[in-house]
Amino acid sequence: MLTKLLTLLFIGLFCEAIAVVNLNRGLRQIGEMQKVNASEVLRLVKNGATNSNILLGVFLEAVYFGTLLILLSKGNVSFIWPLTSISFVLTTMAARFVLHEEVSGLRWCGVLLIMLGAGVISFTEKQAEQKTQPTTTSAKAESVARQ
Repeated sequence: MLTKLLTLLFIGLFCEAIAVVNLNRGLRQIGEMQKVNASEVLRLVKNGATNSNILLGVFLEAVYFGTLLILLSKGNVSFIWPLTSISFVLTTMAARFVLHEEVSGLRWCGVLLIMLGAGVISFTEKQAEQKTQPTTTSAKAESVARQ
């Protein structure tokens, strides 16, 4: 069960990282608002609604949200929600290697801390899962005791 949850989580997180990259590209393509007025807002909305990067980004964010809904319905919130922070890791890597943004050493240290935290959460869930599964010896003993 844990492997399936983690696989679905990483699929969703990967979609989310790609979505953020595409949204960033699309927003740069449509430009900034020159003046704050209705016609300028409509221009940006029209350009955004027809920009392929923004549309792909919104679609992939929806996929991520869908995977998150599935995960939350099947797993413990205290396990699933903290693991979504791995999206910061994937997005930082995408920003560095796809968008070619500068990422400082201190920021990489933060990414490392997030990865360590996610590892601790996964480890504690694995331990909890093992504790709740009865061993074959105790299961046999319970069966004999019931008879």
